Amino acid sequence: MFPTLSHLIEYFTGFYLPLPIQTFGFFVAWAFIAAYWAFSQEFKRREKLGQVHPFYKTTIIGAPASLQELVLNALFGFLIGYKFVYGLLNYGAFVENPQDFILSTKGNLLAGLALAGIFAYWAYAEKNKYKLETPKTVKELVHTHQLMGTLITWAALWGILGAKLFDNLENWDRFMQDPIHGLLSFSGLTYYGGLIFGAVTVLYISSKNGIKKVYMSDIAGPGLMLAYSIGRMGCHLSGDGDWGIVNTAPKPNWLAWAPDWFWAFKYPQNVINEGVLIPNCQGKFCYELPLPVFPTPLYESILCLLIFFFLWSIRKHIKIPGMLFSIYLIVNGLERFFIELIRVNSKYHVASLAFTQAELISSILVVLGCVGAVWAYSARDKNINDSNSFKTVE
Repeated sequence: MFPTLSHLIEYFTGFYLPLPIQTFGFFVAWAFIAAYWAFSQEFKRREKLGQVHPFYKTTIIGAPASLQELVLNALFGFLIGYKFVYGLLNYGAFVENPQDFILSTKGNLLAGLALAGIFAYWAYAEKNKYKLETPKTVKELVHTHQLMGTLITWAALWGILGAKLFDNLENWDRFMQDPIHGLLSFSGLTYYGGLIFGAVTVLYISSKNGIKKVYMSDIAGPGLMLAYSIGRMGCHLSGDGDWGIVNTAPKPNWLAWAPDWFWAFKYPQNVINEGVLIPNCQGKFCYELPLPVFPTPLYESILCLLIFFFLWSIRKHIKIPGMLFSIYLIVNGLERFFIELIRVNSKYHVASLAFTQAELISSILVVLGCVGAVWAYSARDKNINDSNSFKTVE
């Protein structure tokens, strides 16, 4: 496995480049980039169709930097100086444990104060270049795809908070043993928590800017599937614990073409140091599972990539608002429900029933998708007319 990006680079090049970047975090970053691309493409396409519309935003030009802008820039500069300058001066410790390094109170106070002053002055000077004796209020045309920076930033923030919340609820006993670590650790993220919190955030911001929820949902479906596929590959390559149940059965003949690790894998050098010590292994990551398991993150990555291509290929052919997102909910829920059958997870017990958090949520998603498809079909004329009633700004 490749717990850090350095291990991944070494595997392909034979050269170890010490970097304070975990493999999972690297793939999460690429997942957001992929979502940004998919969302943007759909925004542009649907704006041409008149389903979403550009809008005007009021801005003030020629005004000096506000106190809020100066404070925020100073704070940003302080954090960079305090943490990253200290990290560069103590690079070995930074690479060894970047998570603890970032979350600790250690830093370079002098560098923090220096960069705080530089960033504040920079903001002041930039604003001063375009300062007018009398600031003007102007209306700026904003196309929907230009919202993506705001959408991704806030969706990432609330999505991570939601993922942490759902993970701690799912693993309550572990959380109670060390609540501080459970809240602040970068590990332990539940997909559906991130999806729900991130989706609510995106719908709220887009609605404030005049985008109908039904079209925002359709825009989001394919991009969410692509991002999840990339994120799950990060889970697999780092070995973050999202693997399946023990699988000691021989590889079936119909999988003769695939390598053995595709059927059963011990996740050597996994990032969470789960299992037993690997003989003669040196370094921080020297554990592997005692028995092979189903590599479920790999399966999900492949399945979700195929689902993305399916959704991307049908998106232009579906004319009913809300139908594409309903299909996304159904296939998303079905994929996760069946993966849960061979995946390790905590179970809830209600009466004689035992089920995982993901099984419950995925079942709800399938039901919501079916209900949504019926609603979308029955309300198709109203939704299309509502969209056409908006005047596209030229």
